[in-house]
Amino acid sequence: MTYFGFLLVFVCIPLLMMAFHAQRDRHTNALTLDPCAVCYAIVLHIALALLYTTPWDNYLVATGVWYYNPALVTGLVLGWVPIEEYTFFVVQTALAGFWWWFLARRLLPVAVFRASLGLRLASLLPPAVIWLVSVALLASGWKPATYLALECVWALIPISIQLFFGADILWHHRRLVILTILPLTLYLSLADSFAIGSGTWTIAPGQSFNLFIGSLPVEELIFFLLTNTLIAFGITLLLAPESRTRAIELKRRFSTMRQSSIAKRHA
Repeated sequence: MTYFGFLLVFVCIPLLMMAFHAQRDRHTNALTLDPCAVCYAIVLHIALALLYTTPWDNYLVATGVWYYNPALVTGLVLGWVPIEEYTFFVVQTALAGFWWWFLARRLLPVAVFRASLGLRLASLLPPAVIWLVSVALLASGWKPATYLALECVWALIPISIQLFFGADILWHHRRLVILTILPLTLYLSLADSFAIGSGTWTIAPGQSFNLFIGSLPVEELIFFLLTNTLIAFGITLLLAPESRTRAIELKRRFSTMRQSSIAKRHA
């Protein structure tokens, strides 16, 4: 299967179905979301995915962590990465965004929001430990850990920022977040398994642990888990009313601190 054929069958068709559902039940809206705001959030995340993922993915291809079958792509390459891969960044993010929207129109959060700085701080410990271990593995030069360590180093910094800002907000909307991440991760992993099995792309055996679920390297499952987490966390935090309240409060505090600092300099 060609790369574009894979995108059409496994990503674009479900994306069109999600877009159709968004239009059909636009009056069903458990979270009373503005469709324009949701579309803005999805477009913003597409832009962020392109900006943040492009250097990382080019490094993976340039160093042979993964490679593609030249006969199954158009041959148009930007850097080291085929244009199909950039298209994947766009359509996967859009699919995750529309799936999130599909769920958000149907799921209500827990009734009472409880802000918790303790939860926000405690949530940083697991990603910090995993990130440090991943950096250590890369520094050690142990080849089998390369792909997994690069995934964790790349993804856990923005995930930690999201958790620091709003782990309690994400917990408040946990049903929406979990149901966005897990089914989509399983679906894309199954699709990826088919693409790897058909030779569309290949994960370098020497730079991965060679642990498989069927024909799917475990690193690919973790990749989709991380990317869908980034999207689900990001869109939830961007559109949750609790985030707007927190952002306004942080802006007010920053403004107060700035005015106090200016006053001290002029005293």
